Amino acid sequence: MALKDLMYSFKKNPVDKLNPRDLQEEEIRLKNRMERLRKDINKIEKDKKQKFQEGVGADMIKKKMLAQEIKQLDTEARLKLKNFSTINKQHMFVSNLIVVKKYEQDLKKNKIWDKIGNIGSENFESALIKTNLSGKEFEEVLNDLNRIFEMDITEFEAGEDEAENQLLDAWSSVESGAIDVDEVEQTFSLEKSLEKEREEKGL
Repeated sequence: MALKDLMYSFKKNPVDKLNPRDLQEEEIRLKNRMERLRKDINKIEKDKKQKFQEGVGADMIKKKMLAQEIKQLDTEARLKLKNFSTINKQHMFVSNLIVVKKYEQDLKKNKIWDKIGNIGSENFESALIKTNLSGKEFEEVLNDLNRIFEMDITEFEAGEDEAENQLLDAWSSVESGAIDVDEVEQTFSLEKSLEKEREEKGL
């Protein structure tokens, strides 16, 4: 059962009507999609490093062309990362639903089951992606559910000229011997860029 069909079923029926087998199949499908995206992102990051190395010692026209290609690759990686984040939340939701189904009979003996039935499908989904119930015993699951019921990928927008200038400066630094290629590659990797964004936001 595809996720959209599963979610449609979830919105129409209470949790106790969901089919555990459908949930498990969807969990596997989402996990496979995440793995494919992870490989795609890693390949793009490798391509970015290769493009940068091609620019070392090249003329200015070549560097500007490579800078555009690197920026395009970076945009592609960010879009895939955003997609990965969305699928990861879906995977977390489905995985947690599987755990809820596993302990369904025990949960029905607690007040938490009434909350699950009355919270509404969209609110339940939002709450359930805030925790990870996988591999936990019943008491831990119950505590986590009680906690979440009581209680974005940041868009990156940098000026294109600034991004290009940073790459040109980096090439110049490598060519002058002020810094080595490996060190520069780390500075413009997607991971490093996201880390910088988190620091700027104080996360």
